[in-house]
Amino acid sequence: MAAFEYTALDTSGKERRGVVEGDSQRQARQALRDQGLTPLEVNPAAEISKSKVPVFTLRRSLNRMDRVLITRQLATLIRASLPLEEALFAIAQQSDKQSVNALVMGIRSKVLEGFSLAASLAEFPGSFPPIYRSTIASGEQSGHLDDVLENLAEYLERQYESSRNVEMALIYPVTLLVLAIIIVAALMVYVVPDMVEVIQNTGQELPVMTAVLISISSFLADWWWAVVGGVILLVITVRQMLMQPDIREKVDRQLLHLPLLRRITRSANAARYANTLSILGGSGVPLVDGMTIAQEVVSNTHLKKRLSHATQKVSEGSSLRAALDTVGYFPPMLLHMVASGEASGELDAMLNRVAIHQQSEVERIVATIVSLFQPAMLILMGGVVFFIVLAVLLPILNMNQAI
Repeated sequence: MAAFEYTALDTSGKERRGVVEGDSQRQARQALRDQGLTPLEVNPAAEISKSKVPVFTLRRSLNRMDRVLITRQLATLIRASLPLEEALFAIAQQSDKQSVNALVMGIRSKVLEGFSLAASLAEFPGSFPPIYRSTIASGEQSGHLDDVLENLAEYLERQYESSRNVEMALIYPVTLLVLAIIIVAALMVYVVPDMVEVIQNTGQELPVMTAVLISISSFLADWWWAVVGGVILLVITVRQMLMQPDIREKVDRQLLHLPLLRRITRSANAARYANTLSILGGSGVPLVDGMTIAQEVVSNTHLKKRLSHATQKVSEGSSLRAALDTVGYFPPMLLHMVASGEASGELDAMLNRVAIHQQSEVERIVATIVSLFQPAMLILMGGVVFFIVLAVLLPILNMNQAI
């Protein structure tokens, strides 16, 4: 039985949306009529049509929080020995978002047709990345889907918590920067010209700072649209350039060598790679297959290329520690922990520990940068305001001295 998203009218003429199950669209329409609804549109829930997705969303996919909640709920229900299709139905009923409800019901319909959970999730690649599906597949093959889901839920929760901490830390400095730009722009376009006009009417020779301020103010007042358009064009151009594989790899390679940025880039990618390899290994995925999947979650393209060579070395019989050492960009702690894990037979646990450590290192560095950014912004803002005030006051002081 498949799931269908519908748009229908009730007896009062109010539009209603939801999900209904049926063997076909015709049966789904009849089920809606039996409920007293007049179907307007009925489509398979698994069918993602861009023409039906709102313009501002561009595509229908789960956000990180929804993915975390679904995974945690599914892990809990499966561990409680609830059949998979019933667990999916319960999750769909608990969600107050129609998009999530439709997606989960679409997965359930595939499960009812005889597909595995991993194969059903493959119908929604935008919501469930390869690592997610591979982990689920390994759990189904090993017969320990409940344990795998628990590990996966913990992994996703740690990822979400880490990214949320960084985002929360950036809210204040970003807000301060935006407000500073708006305030300075408003002063230069609306306030300064009126004050300068009064000074110019006195006929006295203007100080250099005042002349510079007048030039900047006049330029922004007349060409603000060109400045805004130039910034937008620059952003679009940079994004298009970064989409070119050769340029992107060169930029990513520089990020691995630039002061400060290299520590963040290396630690963040190391944490992501180790965390992924740990959960895949703990789920029963062979090491070479796990490395192939784990390298896809690495954001740095140059590092990803080096990791593919490391995977090849492991497939040829090399140890994981020796293979990762040839990459050249992983922190020494990761290499030592991997060597200890291989020697003790607890590689998954060691990878998990080093991933947590590297993620904490990234958060510490980012928190330090953010804490330094805040006073730097205040100093910069104070300097700009001081320049404007001084440029306006200098002619007035000169005028008083002349008198």
